[in-house]
Amino acid sequence: MKPKVMIGPAQLKGIEPVYAPMLEAAGFELVFPKRNIQMVEAEVLEQVPGCTASLAGSEPYTRAVIAKAAAAGLKLIARAGVGYDAVDVAAATEYGIAVTNAPGTNHDAVGEHTLLLMLALTKNFISQNEQIKAGGWPRKPTLSLRTRTLGIIGLGRTGKSVCRRAQAFDMKVVATDPYADPTFAQMHGVTMLPLDELLRTSDYVTLHVPLTTETKYLINARAIGLMKPTAFLINAARGGVIQETDLAEALQANRIAGAALDVLEQEPPPANLPLLGLKNAIFTAHTAGIDSQSRDDMARVAAEAIVKLFRGEWPTDLLINPEVAPRWNK
Repeated sequence: MKPKVMIGPAQLKGIEPVYAPMLEAAGFELVFPKRNIQMVEAEVLEQVPGCTASLAGSEPYTRAVIAKAAAAGLKLIARAGVGYDAVDVAAATEYGIAVTNAPGTNHDAVGEHTLLLMLALTKNFISQNEQIKAGGWPRKPTLSLRTRTLGIIGLGRTGKSVCRRAQAFDMKVVATDPYADPTFAQMHGVTMLPLDELLRTSDYVTLHVPLTTETKYLINARAIGLMKPTAFLINAARGGVIQETDLAEALQANRIAGAALDVLEQEPPPANLPLLGLKNAIFTAHTAGIDSQSRDDMARVAAEAIVKLFRGEWPTDLLINPEVAPRWNK
């Protein structure tokens, strides 16, 4: 019987030529979700047991999922993406499951999308489109990006990508990141600031940090209270970096001008989420990092990680939990 790989991300159905040949050539059988939508925990619990590896998307790999899947033979969770907060890495390590990601595959996609969100807010084009379709003609001056200050929280690969694109629009860029590359900041004229000062001085604040215990609700009522009333907030990182109730209250009271969110704490969001009813908030469906090029690249790298590990190689540049090595058996 062939070992099985579950292909978690729904968007990978239909582009099998990108990743399937290398998996099938390595002797794996591919298993797809039953529904063409992101799986919830109950569905992962049902479908991943019996699979040797998972080419994973954003579906939840909780301790309960990992315990059940490990008992049934799961050895590897290969994320087709960069973030891995949907995986309980500590539990995976405890149960001897390797976890990999696909670094360097989607930062430019997120960079492009972030500029889209900034322009959508600045030029008010969503509202204009809706009003024109309704018979109106809202021809009014809009705002500009040029000469404005962009504050980037997190100057890693994605933050750098956003920086380069923003500077093409003649924006001034400031950033905060305790692990920032000083050479990049110096070469690109980026002023590094403490978080509070960045929040006070920026016309746009964009988030590009992973979701960790340190960044959970980093943007809350206190942080939002430091921002200019004319400022905009953009989040293409992870939903949990923002305290959504605090943001909704601030937007409703016009304490900041608006927000553009590609990510939310619960995805898809509940219909009664207060943020959804606000005119000064716009949304995309966690699509910043999955344009067609980055989607293909992430799937390919994840598949390569599966093949390499089961071939006896150890791709240290992709491993999230290298400490599992002494206990990992293919």
